[in-house]
Amino acid sequence: MKQSIFAVIALVLACLVRPALSQEQVWIQVEAQPTLEQAEQRARTYAAEFGNVVGYRLNSGWYAIAIGPYSTFEGERNLRNFRLLGDVPADSFISDGSGYAQRYWPSGTAQETTQVTTAPAAPTPALGTQETVREARASEAALDRPAREALQVALKWYGFYSSTIDGAFGPGTRRAMSDYQIAFGEEVTGVLTTAQRARLLSAYDEDISALGMARVESNETGIALDMPLGRVAFSRFEPPFAHFEGAEQTKALLISQEGTGATLRSLYTTLQTLEVIPREGPRSIGRDSFEIRGESNLVSSYTYAALEDGFIKGFTLVWPREDSRLMVKAAELMRDSFEPIEGVLDPALADPSAKQSLDLLAGLQVRKPLRTLSGFFVTETGDVLTTDSSLQSCGRITIGDTEAQLQVVDSDLGLVILSPAQRLAPMSVATFSETPGRLQSEVAVAGYPYSGLLDTATLSFGQLADLRGLQGEDTVSRLAIQVTPGDVGGPVLDSTGSVLGMLLPRADSGNQQLPENVNFAAAAAALAEGLDAAGLQVSRAAAPGESLPPERLAQLAAGMTVLVSCWE
Repeated sequence: MKQSIFAVIALVLACLVRPALSQEQVWIQVEAQPTLEQAEQRARTYAAEFGNVVGYRLNSGWYAIAIGPYSTFEGERNLRNFRLLGDVPADSFISDGSGYAQRYWPSGTAQETTQVTTAPAAPTPALGTQETVREARASEAALDRPAREALQVALKWYGFYSSTIDGAFGPGTRRAMSDYQIAFGEEVTGVLTTAQRARLLSAYDEDISALGMARVESNETGIALDMPLGRVAFSRFEPPFAHFEGAEQTKALLISQEGTGATLRSLYTTLQTLEVIPREGPRSIGRDSFEIRGESNLVSSYTYAALEDGFIKGFTLVWPREDSRLMVKAAELMRDSFEPIEGVLDPALADPSAKQSLDLLAGLQVRKPLRTLSGFFVTETGDVLTTDSSLQSCGRITIGDTEAQLQVVDSDLGLVILSPAQRLAPMSVATFSETPGRLQSEVAVAGYPYSGLLDTATLSFGQLADLRGLQGEDTVSRLAIQVTPGDVGGPVLDSTGSVLGMLLPRADSGNQQLPENVNFAAAAAALAEGLDAAGLQVSRAAAPGESLPPERLAQLAAGMTVLVSCWE
């Protein structure tokens, strides 16, 4: 089954791009009709837009409608531009005319076939000859509409033109031509000479050739668009993505899945957790679509996705920063040509032997923090108390998925406050006990021992072994409990749910290794004093309350405890 899937993929991809033709004379075949009447009607429609429409009877008995003839170079360039502008059907192709028989349009004798020659063009100055403005206007006037549109497309490609591609050289096009001449330090006339037009079109064609832009119609994903197949090639399906891989961090993804508005918003959030999409850069989401632009020192990316009729379809393009001049244009062409078609990526296309991991999403590495620890809410607006003063070296810090700013409260105890970038609404907030706990009483530490692999905090149970530290410190208490580094910063709770302290990092050293169940907590009184000094008003319990059932204690702890992550 696996071999048959890849065979189909290989066949599809082999048909995506037609090899360049070597014939001197070619046509752009746009349609074929089964009857002469239908063909003549369609040829008449195309002739209203194009001045060089021809029709030939095919050996199959059908009737072809074509535009041309052109040189191979002109034909391939014009076909590319016509497709980008939507002037011709997406399945139009280059024909060498070998299948053409009698010509039926424009009307001619029954003996007329493809042996057609065009009238020689009026002589124009050699490319190295300086044209006068009058000569430039004369050579420009001889251009047909496709050639004029090609100039506008090229000017737009290089940022000189931003209006409609219509072949009409109005004030906007003239300004663009003037700006092009200014850029090259040439006389500003607003009319490009033959040499300037040739240079502009040649540079544009070199760029398009370097990218290998070609139309991809993927029935597997239900997406049609132009892609830089000179830079990426199909690799595999891992729903909801079709992967296209290239060299030097260049890659593309086609996104295809069923979904709703909630699915779209979830996808928007999830994509930003992937290593392949840089964290910095503008991004926006609306009701039915989103865009993400990523920028880092190494790579850039562009992502677009939209929801339509219960399907989410889009794409991502990623490239090295040094390749941005061309790849930004490739992303623009992909976006402009993007078209949802029938079909959606079938989850059954996923390779069952592909590597699976919680660190991977459909074959893409999920961005991971440098380290994680725990913390807990101390105010109704979402301020979090935690430990580890080394958080100051983090590029950024998050409380769950929310960005946070750090403020050191007590460097001796390593206490820090994290303030969320946006107001949060905690399910529960810490209440600090004003009375010390009873020795040997049961306590619980709430935290994230598995670095966020579990969605909620975990409770670890032990005993309050001493109200002081090993050196008699009254700002810490000793616990008889087994915990993990991920629990550090979490609250220590008594049976009533009041906070007795905060779990501190272990103080092991090379000369001293404490038993695993010996851990320490910053005492509630020291925590409250530090928070008061920081100007935060916290809740206090003057007297012990009633013990809570285990399930209620777990619910309270989960509502106040958060995952704190340190990122590059």
